Amino acid sequence: MADRVLPGPTAESPNRNNAVSVQAKRIFDSCKDKDCVEDLRVYPTVSSEEIIQSALSIKPKSAEIISIDISVDEIPFNRGNYTIDVRYYYKITGICSPGNVEVSGLAVFDKRVILFGSEAGAKVFTSEDFGLCPVAATPTGVVEAVDPIALHMRIVDPRLCPILDNEIFDAPPCVLAAFGEPLNFNGTDKRAYVSLGQFSIISLVRNTQLLVHTYNLKCPLCQGQFGFLIQSI
Repeated sequence: MADRVLPGPTAESPNRNNAVSVQAKRIFDSCKDKDCVEDLRVYPTVSSEEIIQSALSIKPKSAEIISIDISVDEIPFNRGNYTIDVRYYYKITGICSPGNVEVSGLAVFDKRVILFGSEAGAKVFTSEDFGLCPVAATPTGVVEAVDPIALHMRIVDPRLCPILDNEIFDAPPCVLAAFGEPLNFNGTDKRAYVSLGQFSIISLVRNTQLLVHTYNLKCPLCQGQFGFLIQSI
């Protein structure tokens, strides 16, 4: 069994200071994904809707992540593992022909992954909540993502080529504010669809305690002390 290292003076190095304890977020599990998402429905703005109805074709111009909604739930039959449900909100910009007129709208992509987040039996109380309510033992889900690549767009008449939509009827206020005008969530004669390439890293993290050594750093020219080097134990 390894020896426990306790805070206090250390004598292995003349420049080493005391071992100190710090709190950090530890990544217990993560996954790196490259998703090719085909035929996401684009909910256009009111002004863009009129243009799409009279357009013959559409091509992608850009795709931008507006917001990401993350929820973490424990799996009852597999302790220590959690499902992470991620919803991406995109602002899609396309060019309609004839006329090369720019249109924009909202697209939504839902994704679920299962990651290991360990078990935590301790209840955490902080002074920020006056010690009244413990912090939930559920780990924190973190999503790192870049704006997707807009691969393809098309206009479809659902009466001639039906596509099963994951329809939405509303969006968070911060997402709606990104368009500057209302969105059309109603069914229309012509609908725009986009295909995206999304790169992301999804992680589960928890707060943890680390014990580290600190070292005095000296300038190689004047030998003056100017900072500390921290090394984990």
